[in-house]
Amino acid sequence: QVQLVESGGGLVQTGGSLRVSCAASRSIFSIDAMGWYRQVPGKQRELVASITSGGGINYAADVKGRFTISRDNAKNTLYLQMNNLKPEDTAVYYCYANVGHVSWGQGTQVTVSS
Repeated sequence: QVQLVESGGGLVQTGGSLRVSCAASRSIFSIDAMGWYRQVPGKQRELVASITSGGGINYAADVKGRFTISRDNAKNTLYLQMNNLKPEDTAVYYCYANVGHVSWGQGTQVTVSS
């Protein structure tokens, strides 16, 4: 079991940057799959980026080249650096960890104004 707490969301203008963090309640060294989803009201949660313990990374097509996912095992923290933000990136961002079942954080709101 692992508890996840996101932070770092907020309001930013188009073209700006934000970094959201996901702090885990225990070591993430052995957690193979972690990542970020986002959700807007009325739509399904969609995968933004994922990262494995071996460093394998995947991005959604519409964030590739703008977002960077990383993990710091020493700090038990997952990050998502978001650059060149667009209004369509506005959503609640959730981190997850697959520990045999999927654990979710509570989410952090990211709002990009036009």
